[in-house]
Amino acid sequence: DLSSGINAEWPLRPGRKKTAKMRDEELIFIGMQPNPVNISNYKDSPVKKVKRREEERVLIQTQHEREYQDALVNIKDKIRETEGPDIKENMQDQIRQWFIETRDATGKFPDYPSDDEGGSAAIFKVSDPDADAAKAESGKKKGKKGKKKKEKKDKKKKKGKKKGKK
Repeated sequence: DLSSGINAEWPLRPGRKKTAKMRDEELIFIGMQPNPVNISNYKDSPVKKVKRREEERVLIQTQHEREYQDALVNIKDKIRETEGPDIKENMQDQIRQWFIETRDATGKFPDYPSDDEGGSAAIFKVSDPDADAAKAESGKKKGKKGKKKKEKKDKKKKKGKKKGKK
C-alpha cells in the first residue's frame, strides 16, 4: 500500500516543483512578490525601511541637539544682557553697604577680604558688621555656644529686673 502510493507520487514531483518555480517567477516578474535573492536590495524591504528610519532619527536627534545648544547660549546671552547690569549693581550696593556698616561700627574702613578669605564672596556671607568688628578686635572667633550662653544670661537678668519692679 505504502510503496504503491510513493511510486504513484514520485514521478509527479519534478513537474510540481517546476510549476511552483514558474509561478514564483511570474509573480516576481509582475511585482506581486519580492525576489527572495535580492530581498535586501528591494527598495521597500523591511530591512531597508528600518535602516532608513534609523538614519532619519539620528539626523533629527543631532539637529535637535544643535538647536538645544544654540538655545542655551542664546538664553545665557539674553540673561546677561537683561539681568546682568541689575545683578552687578545690586552686588556693588551690597559691598558698599558692608563697607559703610563696618566703618560705622568700627570707626574705620575695613580691608577688602583677600582671596584666601574668600574675596568679595566673604562680604556676602557676613551679615553683622558688629560681629565683624568684634572678630577684628579680639582676633579670635567666638563659637555659637558662647553667644547662646551670653544671650541666656542677659534674658535671665532682664526677667529678674522685671520681677523686682512689680
